[in-house]
Amino acid sequence: MKPLKTLFVWFGVCLILIAFALTGCAGTLTPKNAPAVFPCVSPDKLEKLIAPEAEMVGFSCSFKKWKGAETLHFKVSVKNISDQPQRFRVNIFLDNGKAVGGLIPRTTKKGLIEPGHVASFVYPVKGMSRQPNAITLKISTVSK
Repeated sequence: MKPLKTLFVWFGVCLILIAFALTGCAGTLTPKNAPAVFPCVSPDKLEKLIAPEAEMVGFSCSFKKWKGAETLHFKVSVKNISDQPQRFRVNIFLDNGKAVGGLIPRTTKKGLIEPGHVASFVYPVKGMSRQPNAITLKISTVSK
């Protein structure tokens, strides 16, 4: 009787492992099952630290080819709500330790973002082929 009981226990363990393997990634988007543009994370998983001079008017994700691989891209749109032209620093921190960021506008050859205007930039995340679980988005002004 004891060998039969051991066999059933191992059979149950195998079934549980197979179930975890099949459903472990069911909640995240990958390049194969993602729409063209999608929300990066649910609103409760997005921590925003935004300067008073800025208003985030857009934050979306997509998978695009970058350096030969399908990679997660963040599109950030920022509106200048101050009364002076501004340049913003954007930092995006992911739950897995990766981070990306840069300046909006990237260069100041054409000037800064005028009051009331919106500027955008797309940030690729090297080696990220899945949707993140949580994000911290920081937008600050660059001192003049």
